Amino acid sequence: MAEVADVSERPGVVSVDGSGAVGAVGDADPAVAVDDVGAVFGEPVTRVRRRGRTALLIATAAVLGLVAGTCAGYLVQADREPTKLPSLSQPVVAQAKGAGPEPLSAAQDRRVKTDGDLRKLLIKRPKGARDVDYPAGQDGWLSLGDYADQLKNADQEFGDLVSAEFRRAVSTEWRMGSTDSVAVRLVQYRQEENLGAAERAGNWNVDGASGRPIPGTSDGMAYVTDKPDTKPGYLPLYTAQAHAWRGDIAMEIWIYDTKPISKAKIMDLAKRQMERL
Repeated sequence: MAEVADVSERPGVVSVDGSGAVGAVGDADPAVAVDDVGAVFGEPVTRVRRRGRTALLIATAAVLGLVAGTCAGYLVQADREPTKLPSLSQPVVAQAKGAGPEPLSAAQDRRVKTDGDLRKLLIKRPKGARDVDYPAGQDGWLSLGDYADQLKNADQEFGDLVSAEFRRAVSTEWRMGSTDSVAVRLVQYRQEENLGAAERAGNWNVDGASGRPIPGTSDGMAYVTDKPDTKPGYLPLYTAQAHAWRGDIAMEIWIYDTKPISKAKIMDLAKRQMERL
């Protein structure tokens, strides 16, 4: 039997064929790779492939490219001349000469009318009218206290008027016959925090009265009591009232008589007074 050389203890040497010839792995035919050694001996070989190396190289190249691009951008900006800022001083604008524009008329600016003498906005008294015995206020003007005294629960009304931002009030009063009296008031509010005029105009006690809307107003109403107020020792008292508002001014009209008051009478006064606002 031919002697077979023992090559198990010689690293890097394999027997290529059954003839016993041996050779170094580095000298083997390039067609027979190290990974194919098992196939030479008839044994199955599992090819092991290194994964992730290509992806890692690509990712590293991308990061390096991003860093290089950022650095290049900074270098470009550093080499550029700084952008000049606009001057803080501005050219002086020459003042216009000549008279300024004329102020707006009352028809164009309502504040011209309502910030003036509020008494001029009151309805004119009818011909033949007489003064009442005890007119409220002084010379047509009503202070906060004067106005509150004209209402029931004057102390509570005083505080409510302060909360409603009372500004000022005017009044005109007259009598035509021996049993009637008329009072017309305009109450102006500051309206910095709330709509005092609208709130006060719509917050009156009208129990026992029938009402009708006042034309030309958003929610103005005129009321006439259906039954008189009667007390022992006094004549029956009929009342009519009208309430509306426009802007910062609340309007109120009161008619008292011992005889029934027509709706046409209170409505006519209300419409004419609102036309003046």
